[in-house]
Amino acid sequence: MATVSGNELVGRSLRDQGVEVLFFLLGGPQNEYTKASQQHGIRLIDMHHEQAGAMAAHAYARVSGKVGVCSGCSGPGTTNLITGVATALADAAPVVALGGAGPVFEYHLRAFQELDQLACMKPVTKWATRIHHARRVPELMALAFERARVGQPGPVYVDLPSDTLYGTVDEDEIATPGGVGERSRPMAEPQAVARAVRRLAGAQRPLIVTGSGILWADAAEDLRAFVEATGIPFFTTPLSRGVVPEDHPLAFINARSTAFREADVVLFIGTRVNYIIGFARPPRFSAEATFIQVDIEPQELGWNRRVDIGLVGDAKVVLQQLVAEARGKFHGELPWVTHLRDVHERKGRETEERMASDALPIHPLRLCKEVRDFVSRETIVVADGQEIMLFARQSVPTYYPGHRLNAGALGCMGVGVPYGIGAKVARPDRPVLVLHGDGSFGINGMEMSTAVRHNIPIVVVVSNNGGWAAGGRGYPGRDIGHLRYDKMFEAVGCHAEFCERPEEIKPALERAFASGRPAIVNVMTDTLARAATAAFSGWAGSSI
Repeated sequence: MATVSGNELVGRSLRDQGVEVLFFLLGGPQNEYTKASQQHGIRLIDMHHEQAGAMAAHAYARVSGKVGVCSGCSGPGTTNLITGVATALADAAPVVALGGAGPVFEYHLRAFQELDQLACMKPVTKWATRIHHARRVPELMALAFERARVGQPGPVYVDLPSDTLYGTVDEDEIATPGGVGERSRPMAEPQAVARAVRRLAGAQRPLIVTGSGILWADAAEDLRAFVEATGIPFFTTPLSRGVVPEDHPLAFINARSTAFREADVVLFIGTRVNYIIGFARPPRFSAEATFIQVDIEPQELGWNRRVDIGLVGDAKVVLQQLVAEARGKFHGELPWVTHLRDVHERKGRETEERMASDALPIHPLRLCKEVRDFVSRETIVVADGQEIMLFARQSVPTYYPGHRLNAGALGCMGVGVPYGIGAKVARPDRPVLVLHGDGSFGINGMEMSTAVRHNIPIVVVVSNNGGWAAGGRGYPGRDIGHLRYDKMFEAVGCHAEFCERPEEIKPALERAFASGRPAIVNVMTDTLARAATAAFSGWAGSSI
């Protein structure tokens, strides 16, 4: 009877789950299963740091709609995955993280790189497991992918001890994988759908707020159909921007605060009620507003704010139910829409005036204007940092689902270059531009070398204001200097540009994209320019 190793079974399992790419960093005891994965047709992208590998897998998942996969070696290789995995948990992104581990027979001997990796991973994952025998590799790997993508998506960790990986098993002893071939999508209760539509149709100031659940349910077209059937203005969370194009007649992104504060009936669909939307509490939303919430996870209903109507179901199916129920019940444009349009256009004019500044040093909003005016509608934009991410939020629109990525609910800095890599691997046909702060760029900037080695042509624009956040705050550690990132990364094979004047930015972007290589555009920006955002109430005196 033929025998097979655990390493080979890991490679087969990844192939059988439809995995196309594995983000990893070389190290034991994962070397043999990465080799086996490559032999089964999986593309290997070796990163400089495991954290970046997890982030790249996250972005790959968000842009492709598939499960992203990353891997780290035992001990610190696996602990380095944690920040990236935790970011995926905060953003409900389906990622499977594999961690090599020392042999089980050496546990509690204080062996090389011995650490309870499973215990480390449980708090930052949707599910975590350890495979103790080679025969169960296909079964538990299949279960890991099932857990990652079903219901509310999230990261899953699989611990792979070396004696499991290098152990062998007869082919006929291999445990059969479980899982579901075709899965039905849960519908909401029809009576609750009817009540929700009646509330929305009777509202004077209705509002729709959506999140990443629209992406994972592939429900962008269904959302647009509902918006257009009802005439209700919509807003998205930052990571779900583009599910409906932001130049849609009912998109009023500049009037976000006004809409949230004044809405009388709010439909949340596919988004968690967290700090990004002010926990749906006053003063962000009215205390008198009626709330309707749709989520595939029952436990999300009523989180942080009591909901009047809760609908449990798949976002795509529930939106189809809502569209069917809405027919003939919404008539004409409400004064509310005119009000929001007026606010949106007024604030837009104010922003445009600031974006037109020729002042030196370059204001970050002027940099955002040059980026906005240059990129195509199809460009995937990644924003990472503090000031530049906030300025980009108010000035650079998104038109396609999955085409906007940023630090997310965990607020993790350093995601920019790894996200850019993951996004470009997922959609090689789309231009990818990363708009980076200089401080956050330093965290994973060496992954530009990864992009060079693997011929992944992303363009990274660094807003170089010489430090963390805006200057003049007097905090220790703020200043990092105006480094010549262009020269640094030209040395590793990137196309490089340096800009000190606004009129230099567009030609630099043209050359960067035309180069067909990973590129960096280093732009000197105003140290004192500070973007405004809502305060984090738990931080005394904070306004970041």
